[in-house]
Amino acid sequence: MSEEPAQFRQYRYAPPAGATVLLLVRHGESAPAVEGVEGPMRDGHTDPPLDPVGEEQARLVGERLGHEPIDALYVTTLQRTHQTAAPLASKLGLTPTVEADLREVGLGEWEGYRFRKYVAERHPIAVQMFTEQRWDAIPGAESNDGFAARVRAGIGRIHQAHPDQRVVAFVHGGVIGMTMALATGSRPFAYIGADNGSISEIVVLGEDWAVRRYNDTAHLDPSLTITTEPLI
Repeated sequence: MSEEPAQFRQYRYAPPAGATVLLLVRHGESAPAVEGVEGPMRDGHTDPPLDPVGEEQARLVGERLGHEPIDALYVTTLQRTHQTAAPLASKLGLTPTVEADLREVGLGEWEGYRFRKYVAERHPIAVQMFTEQRWDAIPGAESNDGFAARVRAGIGRIHQAHPDQRVVAFVHGGVIGMTMALATGSRPFAYIGADNGSISEIVVLGEDWAVRRYNDTAHLDPSLTITTEPLI
């Protein structure tokens, strides 16, 4: 009687031993910038609270992730990430840890209302920033290299603290964009368009970062996502 030939099933991904699965949630939509009004600031960064739309996005994130296995939550120093994390933290009974190095990119002289205003108006420096794909086209803004270094440091600390665990970090659009660029070797601004309340995922093992998903918005009501015209 002949033996049955060996079968080789299709590969199914599993995180390698010691890796951290890191879900990056962009904070919900924050309150509108008002021309001439600086608004709240923290440590030199614009620090608006969530808009009511953002509060609903936060609730939907909590519903989406509230039944998944999650070992730890992280937020940044800025209040919009704390407010977005709150529904999930309540569901899971977890207290978020602050990781300051995952705060939003520093916008120099364009902190406050100016960044949104000048991008909306297609200010020449905003066009230059997007064309050259560097934040420090803005006077006093953080360089790509400096921003990348602190994002690497922040994610590295989370990985060191949580091997073989699944972690959610509530962060910012620029941070998600930089993380994806570092993980894929893409152009610096290739991934800066993550939607408010979206979920992106990487697997971190030392210096090896693998992207598993980007800008997942399946849990969001489409009416809560505003689509805007590209800058250029």
